[in-house]
Amino acid sequence: MIKHPFDDFGTNLFSETVMKERLPHPIYKKWKTAIHKEDALDQTTADAIAHAMKNWAMEKGATHFTHWFQPLTGTTAEKHDSFIEPGEYNQPISRFSGKSLIKGEGDASSFPSGGLRATFEARGYTYWDCTSPAFLRDNVLCIPTIFVSYNGETLDKKAPLLKSVEAISKQATRIVNLFKDKDIRRVTPMLGLEQEYFLIDKDLYLKRRDLTHTGRTLFGSMPPKSMDIRGHYFGSIPSRVQAFMKDVNEELWKLGIYAKTEHNEVAPCQFEIAPIFNDCNIAIDQNLIMMDVLKKKAEKHGMACLLHEKPFQGVNGSGKHNNWSLVTDDGQNLLEPGDRPHENIRFLLFVCAIIRAVDTYPELLRMGASCYGNDYRLGADEAPPAIISICMGDELETILRKLKNGEHELKNEIETTPYAIANLSYVPKDTSDRNRTSPFAFTGNKFEFRMVGSSRSASTTNIVLNTIVADSLHDIANQLQDLKYIDDIRKKALDICRDILQKHHRILFSKDGYSQEWKQEAQKRGLANIPHYVNSISSFMDEKTIAMFERNQVYNKVELQARVDILIEEYRKSVKVEVLTLLDISKKEILPALLKEIKFYTDSKNSLGIAHSFYDDKIQTLLDKLEKLHTQQELLDEKMRNRSTYPDNIEKAMYLNHEVLPQMHVLRTIIDEIEDELSKERYPFPTYDDMFMSMQ
Repeated sequence: MIKHPFDDFGTNLFSETVMKERLPHPIYKKWKTAIHKEDALDQTTADAIAHAMKNWAMEKGATHFTHWFQPLTGTTAEKHDSFIEPGEYNQPISRFSGKSLIKGEGDASSFPSGGLRATFEARGYTYWDCTSPAFLRDNVLCIPTIFVSYNGETLDKKAPLLKSVEAISKQATRIVNLFKDKDIRRVTPMLGLEQEYFLIDKDLYLKRRDLTHTGRTLFGSMPPKSMDIRGHYFGSIPSRVQAFMKDVNEELWKLGIYAKTEHNEVAPCQFEIAPIFNDCNIAIDQNLIMMDVLKKKAEKHGMACLLHEKPFQGVNGSGKHNNWSLVTDDGQNLLEPGDRPHENIRFLLFVCAIIRAVDTYPELLRMGASCYGNDYRLGADEAPPAIISICMGDELETILRKLKNGEHELKNEIETTPYAIANLSYVPKDTSDRNRTSPFAFTGNKFEFRMVGSSRSASTTNIVLNTIVADSLHDIANQLQDLKYIDDIRKKALDICRDILQKHHRILFSKDGYSQEWKQEAQKRGLANIPHYVNSISSFMDEKTIAMFERNQVYNKVELQARVDILIEEYRKSVKVEVLTLLDISKKEILPALLKEIKFYTDSKNSLGIAHSFYDDKIQTLLDKLEKLHTQQELLDEKMRNRSTYPDNIEKAMYLNHEVLPQMHVLRTIIDEIEDELSKERYPFPTYDDMFMSMQ
């Protein structure tokens, strides 16, 4: 009998099915009540789960366990401990207690804390997230956990995410039950994360210090063929990449991750992988696992996986499209409009709550979706602009416009006549197209937030999205809660929708988000345009933001200030590494290569003993490039030294953004011009053409 890869699905996941098989039924039931927050886990239950988890892991070859957590670095962290301990007579035994399962200790001072912990206050604690299943990687049992300080401040991204999930569940459940669904106990934000990435040959990657140090190319002239023909998009997947994808899929399937879709993306060497929707918390855990699997499997196949938002200038960058919806515990998608959306008042109410949330906190969403690297992608005719807007599609926008204007007949007049194709009797036509230029678009029964960068955890994005929508729903629920009759609730709900649309309709836009006209129109509407990520970080400390997070019990003011400090510091360090790397390469490798080229043409002219304008022109061109290179190096050096005159970290970050980065881009332009002038044998780096062709 032939073994199929699907046969191993979930074999490395300590799933609910495994727990049900291995745990005594009373223990399993206690765990179920704990994950639904109906009771707490006691020591006996924890010990029983830990014992079953250890036995399962060791049967599969595990020797160690780790509390797998998400510190404020934007990635994941783990410390491995073995199951082995000395027995009564000093013989080796395996042991894993409930205490070890639930709680671990790490060095909090070594992770970013934004001043929440002093260096000498080293203790940080990890606590088991019993809602996210444990899994096996490389003979290590990985236990998803939160990470908090000795005094309880959150030092990670998972703890506030779980709080935001709880906040939106509470408020959404209130509203659903006001519409007489009395059996609903919780509402879960569901998430589908599309992950884009680049692959290049590992040997070429290692020869580019800009890539190894920063994750992106800091210089590189465009090749004759890049994205002009766009033949790569959805094209036949190269066999080398296909073998890599096969390994990735099999690894993810063993971990219980439904890796569903894979294809070539628009740019050369760019690809995408997308799983099936899952609970928001678990989906983010799985995406972080997926990113790690992509990088490690690429290395085994002699490739490098680039997760940076913009590894190559001049071609499309990579995003992590955040497909978000709300689903009740009995399976109702609250963003499903149904066949008659104009009559689906509950749906319209949730949509209007989201519209108000997005229009009230656009700067916060811009910040939550980004990092420094995303600045090179947003608004570059490949990703949404840095202006937050919502596309609802023609049908729903017509309904919402009528509702805003107080019209009683909300039905949309747009016809959706089916059309015939070949021997098919008909093909149903959608009521709206997919707007790829919209940062926040309704796509049938979910919202797709397309601004999110590819390199980072999607936690902050969804912490923000869950909490701002929870806050909007809280206000709506308060307005409806005293009404007793369903007809009164429905009438009041429409009044609330109308009021929201009259105040926040400016955020709705369904046309070309790339156009210059939209930028002008957005400015007239008063919508924020934030092209630079660093300018959005301070939104975390706006008074309305602090109040919103505190009343939903997701962050307090101290935790928000800490995150601002961490993000500013991270931005400064990212820019610093890039600038110093470019300066070092330009001085130690680009300049010597240019001098060799000048010498080559000078020697050739002298050895031939002839006067020809070609040689004179070529030598002069190279000498001009040499002068420009030296001048721009000196200017960038000087600007970097001047940053020390700004003692305040925020001011220093702004100086880097407004003064240093433009100068770095000028130096890059000169280096790219030099590349075009140098012969292949004297250019010391793999070119864009080399790297793009390496995956063919």
